[in-house]
Amino acid sequence: MSAIFIMIGASLLVAVGFLIAFIWSVKSGQYEDDYTPSIRMLFDNTNNKTTKTNTK
Repeated sequence: MSAIFIMIGASLLVAVGFLIAFIWSVKSGQYEDDYTPSIRMLFDNTNNKTTKTNTK
């Protein structure tokens, strides 16, 4: 029975840690720009030149 209390305490500590990390990331501006990632693929300007060879 005491193992359950230890596991509950450990899980609460981990949950509080993740909550603090989430609040810190929101306050530091991690989630400010939600528009640019959705259109980034439209402006991808990589020049991948592949040569096709005919193998007849």
